[in-house]
Formats: sequence, C-alpha cells, structure tokens
Amino acid sequence: MATSKQQDDIEQSENRVNEDHIRAPLITQTNTRVTEAKREDRCMVYLSTFIAVCGSFTFGSCVGYSSPTQSAIREDLNLSIAEFSLFGSILTFGAMIGAITSGPIADYIGRKGAMRMSSAFCVAGWLAIYYAQGALSLDIGRLATGYGMGVFSYVVPVFIAEISTTDLRGALTSIHQLMISTGVSVSFIIGTMLTWRALALAGLVPCAILLFGLFIIPESPRWLAKIGHQKEFEIALRRLRGKDADICEEAAEIQDYMKTLEKLPKANLFDLFQRRYLRSVTVGVGLMVFKEFGGLSGIIFYTSSIFESSGFPSEIGTIIFSIMKVCITALGTTLIDRVGRKPLLLVSATGVVIGCILTGTSFYLKGHEIAIKEAPILVVIGILVYIGSFSVGMGIIPWVMMSEIYPINVKGAAGSLTTVVKWFGAWVCSYTFNFLMTWSSFGTFILYAAVNALCILFVIKIVPETKGRTLERIQAAINTS
Repeated sequence: MATSKQQDDIEQSENRVNEDHIRAPLITQTNTRVTEAKREDRCMVYLSTFIAVCGSFTFGSCVGYSSPTQSAIREDLNLSIAEFSLFGSILTFGAMIGAITSGPIADYIGRKGAMRMSSAFCVAGWLAIYYAQGALSLDIGRLATGYGMGVFSYVVPVFIAEISTTDLRGALTSIHQLMISTGVSVSFIIGTMLTWRALALAGLVPCAILLFGLFIIPESPRWLAKIGHQKEFEIALRRLRGKDADICEEAAEIQDYMKTLEKLPKANLFDLFQRRYLRSVTVGVGLMVFKEFGGLSGIIFYTSSIFESSGFPSEIGTIIFSIMKVCITALGTTLIDRVGRKPLLLVSATGVVIGCILTGTSFYLKGHEIAIKEAPILVVIGILVYIGSFSVGMGIIPWVMMSEIYPINVKGAAGSLTTVVKWFGAWVCSYTFNFLMTWSSFGTFILYAAVNALCILFVIKIVPETKGRTLERIQAAINTS
C-alpha cells in the first residue's frame, strides 16, 4: 500500500512538473502579448503628441525668426532701427492677445479647433511676411504669427496633458518646451543659409503638418466629456488607449469628476480668486512670474550682445548656447516623470541663481579691471550654467503644471491668465534688459539672482508634487488643501 501510494505521489509530482513546463512558455507569451498591447495602446497618444507639438515648433520658429534676418530685412526694405524693433517686439503683443483669448476659444471650439485656428493665423502671418514690400505688411504678419503663438502656448500643453496616461503625462507635456527650443535653434541655424523670405516660407511646413494631422488624431476626451458628448468621449478615449484596453475605470473617474464640476457655476476671471481656486492660480501664475522675471527673455533676446560686451566671440557663444538649450531640455523631458516636478524645479532654480552670480561677477571683474583675460570665459560659463539649469526644470515644468493643476471648469480662464502673465513678463524683461545693463551689468544679474532665489522659497513652500497622479486627483487635492 505504501509503495503504491508513493508511486501515485511520484506520478502526481511528475504531472505537476510537466504542467509547469507547459505553462511557463504560455505565461511568457502572455506577458509578451500584454507588453506589446500596451505598446500598441500608446501609439495614438504618441502620434497625437507629435502632431500637437508641431504647434510648439511653430512657436519657436516665430520667436527665432527676427534674429538671423535683421540685417537682410533692414537692407531689402530700407527699415530704420525703430521700424525693425517694432517688427520684433510686436510678436509679444500678438501673443498677449492670443493668450487672453486662448482659454475661451479652446473651451468653445475644442482643443483641436483652437490648434487649427492658430495654424491658420500663423500661415496668414508667414505669407504676409513673405510678400511684404514694406513695414506695414511685415508688422501685420508678425502680429498674426504672434497671435497664433499665444494660443499655441496654452492649448498644446493642455491637449497633451488631457490625452496622456498618468505615467507619460509629464514627459509628453514637456516635449512642448523641447520643440519650442528646437524651433528657435533651427531658425537660428537655417536662417544663416536662407533668405528672409525663404525662411518665412519654411515656417509654413510645421503648420501644414499640424493642419493635416488634426484630421487623423482624436479630440481631447476630457473636453468632450465636459460638453456632454458621451459617445464621442468614449470613442476618443478608446482610440487613445487602444481597442483592447479596459477604459472603464478611467472613463468612470473622468465622468464622476465632470459631474462634480457641473454643480459649480461657470467661472470667469474674478472667480479664480475664490478660495477654492486660489492655490492652483497662485502656483500656475507664480511659476510663470519667476520664469520670466528671472531674466529669461532678456538673456535669450540679447545673448549675442551679452557675449560681445564681455569680449567673447558672439557667433561661437550663440551656437553653443542654442545647442546646449535643446540638449538639456531633452534631458529634462526624460527626468520629469522619474525625478518629479518639485525636485527638478529646486535644482533648476538653484542652478539659475549660480549662473546669474557667475555672470554678474564676471562683469564686476571686468568693470574693475580684475582678471581681464578670465572674465569673458566666466561670462560664457555663467550664461551656459543659467540656460542649462533653466532648461532642465524652469523652462519645462511651469507649462506642465499649468496643464495639470487647473480644474477643467476654470481651465480656460486660468490658462488665459497664466499665459497673459507669461507674455507680459516676457515683454517687460526684454524691454528693460538694455536699460538695466546700461545702469549696471553686475547689478542686473544680481537682481535676477535675487528673483530666482525667491523662486526656490516659493517652490518649497507653495508648489505641490504632481508626479504619478491623475489630473482629477491632482485638482481635487490642490483645490481642497
């Protein structure tokens, strides 16, 4: 009996082993299929992001257009310095108008509709510049591209955040800033090889890709849910997550959040200062204030003159500056969902303070004729530390957090306010930079260092961490705290 029982045990053990051998490759195959399915599920999200950031590239192309074309446009059209200065600066006024209207437009005609309209303004603007025979046509074209750029600055990161999965949202939204930097750098580089009219035509290429691509990609599911288009909402979410993906939980969370928001009155600009929205508005607007008043636009617009005034060759310095800005911004997009928003902001702001101090010190040494040979190198190091530190965090994260922290019922008004503050700050900084440098080069950069030091305190005390959380949970937490 014992022997028979032992034999049965042995046979059962062998059967279990055989089953395990059979099951093992099946489990491996199943896991492989799941991984492949997840990969396939994200294809539409990646494609939609690529199409959307063509608007970001257009944004960068608009910003970078005036620098390499200044001499040629002035010579061909016989423009004075004042006329060309108006041409350059009117871009920010167009962007401010675009920023004011961007939120309501994106709420009324949708995220895709807003991007389509922005592209149309940019196309009209580039064509006006291409056919320009005088200052008026140039200014109208520049104003139109500025308007499109202002709308893009809001709607692109919002659209990407609303279509992305939680684990991809930070990295994909930060591509917005990466493509802005790339657009600026490409304009700088190809602007040295093309005529100013040909460079204007080149600006049509990303607009054409965007306009065509918008026919392929789905609308933001969250916007569709907000306006009550239930069937379209489910179709869009299914396309973004894949036909085999389980969207029930995500769809239910979005719908529940929308039902909560429906109970709230539609917000206007003054409603943003109610207690329930005050923290999110403080975070979004505050980050943009520090982003711009910390010296960004002045340093970017006048990089060449900074290098020239320090005695360093401006052409070499500008090329190094452009390449480093793109490379470090790309690095930041890979770190944002691994490290988190808050740590990157702190590292970035600290580096910007150091860069400002180094640059200011170099001008102090030059002004007092101390270490004259070393001062130009110190300027280059300081500016590169500034732009490298800025690009890895402060350049990316304010846009990402703007798209994350505002509830959808106030996102239009809050987004418009935030982008208006951004463009107003850009104008103030770029307008005052030369006056400040005339007053004191050392004092200018120490002033910027002080602003960025305040930014560190602001991040520590006010800014929340949003990594790895759904938009609904972020917004619920920040507006009830």
